[in-house]
Amino acid sequence: MANDNFVVLKNVCKRFGDNTVIGNLDLEIKKGSLVTLLGPSGCGKTTVLRLVAGLEKPTSGQIYIDGEDVTNTSIQHRDICMVFQSYALFPHMSLHDNVGYGLKMLKLPAAEIKQRVDEALKLVDLEGFGDRFVDQISGGQQQRVALARALVLKPKVLLFDEPLSNLDANLRRNMRETIRELQQRFNITSLYVTHDQTEAFAVSDTVIVMKDGDIMQQGSPDELYKSPASMFMANFMGDANIFSGSYDGQHIDINGYKVPADPDVVDGKAPGSYKIGVRPEAILLAHEGEPCQQCIVESVVYMGSMYEVSVRWHDQELLLQLNSSQFDANLSDHAYLTINPSNLFLLAENS
Repeated sequence: MANDNFVVLKNVCKRFGDNTVIGNLDLEIKKGSLVTLLGPSGCGKTTVLRLVAGLEKPTSGQIYIDGEDVTNTSIQHRDICMVFQSYALFPHMSLHDNVGYGLKMLKLPAAEIKQRVDEALKLVDLEGFGDRFVDQISGGQQQRVALARALVLKPKVLLFDEPLSNLDANLRRNMRETIRELQQRFNITSLYVTHDQTEAFAVSDTVIVMKDGDIMQQGSPDELYKSPASMFMANFMGDANIFSGSYDGQHIDINGYKVPADPDVVDGKAPGSYKIGVRPEAILLAHEGEPCQQCIVESVVYMGSMYEVSVRWHDQELLLQLNSSQFDANLSDHAYLTINPSNLFLLAENS
């Protein structure tokens, strides 16, 4: 296996009885990168994580870590660590002993264990917390302890199984920043599983979207959001307004409204009929415009950081997301919309 691809799954299939959960999967994770498996419940993402960890064995195919075939190697001999959704901390142990448990199992000298545990706790902003117990710290702090326990072992591969799902919104934001910063600082090859798109975008170099055991699309968060490859991807990666339209080589026509074709949007596309996707944040409202741009404002919902506005345009209901500086509360029922040419995507009509 090429050294650049640190974790490789080759033609991996996993069946439970007659149920095929993963079918002929190929996956590569470059050294030092963080790859996230994203998808709805039952898509197979957790099974892939367990296959890499050695908690499950593939029905067929091979798994390589750092060039070594580990397909039939136990979890204890793969040099990986996992951060669990449930934290999996020992309540009867101090935080110091929780973090140092793996080092103790390796029979390292007590002085080295103390030094490495103290360093790990400092990394996750829990310096001086070593003598406390699990029931004396918050959920966010418990997740930091779980992260420190993984980092202290300096594994080849770090696995994350829905690690932030038990935290509230503010703690999730703080922890994903911590995970990303530490992963980049130590250049740890990482595989992350989540069903949360925002979380996946925040931590990942590459996002792999799965459905029914198959990879639907993979790429950077920016690529997946701006250039979905199918209707499933268009709807899964956030809200999208979908139109029937056409591209004539210079303009994209949506309901008679001709939007200048952005070169990045139409790259590789031949003139013809398409499904045109427009993200909610790509549409603005104004008091004036061409007749073909006229719409009817049907509802406005204040969401704190933005307004969600529903409008009817050519008998189609559209969702708009406008921040306070973009939304004019004095707009009448009849308004005119404009579409940002760079925030469109084109899909084949049969996608």
